[in-house]
Amino acid sequence: MSISTKSTTAWAEVDENGRLTLPPEIMARFGLQPGAKVRLDEGENFVRMHRPVTHLTKVYIEPTVACNLDCITCFRNAWDQPIGRMSDETFESILAGLKKMDPIPSVYFGGIGEPLFHTKTIEWIRRVKELGVKVELITNGTILTEKMARDLIATGLDVLWVSIDGASPETYADVRLGAELPVIIANLKRFTKLRPANHFPKPEIGIAFVAMKRNIADLPKVIQIGKSLKAKYYSVSNLQPATLEMQGDLLYERTTRDIAYMKAPNLPRLSLPKMDFDESTRDVLFDVFNSGLNISYAGNNWGGANDVCNFVENGTMSIAWTGDVSPCWPLMHTHMSYLHGKPRLAKKHVIGNVKEESLEEIWLSPEYVAYRERLHNFVFAPCTFCGGCDLSEVNEEDCLGNVVSPVCGGCLWAQGVIQCP
Repeated sequence: MSISTKSTTAWAEVDENGRLTLPPEIMARFGLQPGAKVRLDEGENFVRMHRPVTHLTKVYIEPTVACNLDCITCFRNAWDQPIGRMSDETFESILAGLKKMDPIPSVYFGGIGEPLFHTKTIEWIRRVKELGVKVELITNGTILTEKMARDLIATGLDVLWVSIDGASPETYADVRLGAELPVIIANLKRFTKLRPANHFPKPEIGIAFVAMKRNIADLPKVIQIGKSLKAKYYSVSNLQPATLEMQGDLLYERTTRDIAYMKAPNLPRLSLPKMDFDESTRDVLFDVFNSGLNISYAGNNWGGANDVCNFVENGTMSIAWTGDVSPCWPLMHTHMSYLHGKPRLAKKHVIGNVKEESLEEIWLSPEYVAYRERLHNFVFAPCTFCGGCDLSEVNEEDCLGNVVSPVCGGCLWAQGVIQCP
C-alpha cells in the first residue's frame, strides 16, 4: 500500500483475513496504535473514521491573560479572575512534557491575553520549534515592532495569526479599544517584507475576524487587507457576548433557534451545484439557504455538524498561564456569557496541572479519556437552542441528568457557531 505521488488520496486494503488495513503513514499521522478505539460514522457513500481520543495533536499555551487593549469582545469584561503571567517553571514543565510525547504535538501560543505581552514568549517559541513541530501564535499586532518581527521570524514560527475586526480606522477602533488600524497594517507590511524571500515565505500569516452586526459589512474589505498582506489563512467566528449590552451585536439568533430543526432525522434534503453568486442568483440563493432544508453545496453539508466538540475531534488540550490543563480553550477560565438573553456562567474545568504531572500522564488519565469519550457521544441537554430552564444558566448539570461537571449542551463551539483559529 502506498500514497500516490500525484495525489493526496490514500488507499486502504482488505487483507486475506477480511481486515481493513491502512497505510503506515496514515496510522502514524492519526495515532492509530494497537488497541486504539475509533468512532465510525456512516454516510450514503462513505464511512468516516474519527481520530482516536488518545491522540494528542495540538497544545494551546496561554502565556498570559494580561493585555494592552480593552476589546469589547473580551471575556475579561465580565469576570473576576486574577491577571497573571506564566512562570519559567511552568513552561519548563510543559516543554519537558512535550519532549516525552511521541509524536510531539504542535503548539499554539494564545489564550485570553496578548501572548507578546509576555517577555518570554519569543524565547519559548524558539525552544518549542527546536523540537521540530509546527508552532502558531495569535496577536493583536499592536506591539509587533521591527525588532520583535525580526526575532519572531528568527524563531522559525510557522503561522502568525493577527486579529483584525474592522477594515477602517473607525470600525476597527470601535471593537479594539486602544488600537489603531493603520499601525497594525504598517506593522504587518513590515513583517511580510522582513520574511526571507521564498515562494512559500514563513511565518505564514492568518487573519482572525470576530463577526458582529457592527462590523460584518467590513468582512470583504478585511479579506482584501489580508490579500494585500499575502495572508494564507482566514478564520471568522461569531461573537460570544460577555456583557448584556453586546447581545445586540449577535448574528446567530435565528441560527440557534434553527439548530433543533436541523437535527431532525427526516429533514428534506436539497443538493445544490456550484454556481456564480452574483446579482442574478444572490436573492434566490439567500432564500434557499434560509429555507430550513438540509442543504448540500457541491456535495458538502452547508449547515455543518452539530453536537461536535472540535477541540476533542482535533485532539487538543489547553494550558492556562497557571499550568492548569483544561479540555478546551473556553474552559480555561470561569467566565460569563449570554445565551437566549439569559446569563450563562461557564465554570472552568481543570484536568490537572503540568507542574504536578507530565502532559502524557494528564492526557491519558482514565478520567480525562472518559471525559473525551463522553464528548464524542455528546449526550447533553439541548441548551443551545432551548435555554428555557434555570439549569442552562451554569455548566454544572442539565435536565438530562448529567451532573458530572462540566455539561456542554450550551456550548456554541460545539454547534459550529463560534470557532477558534
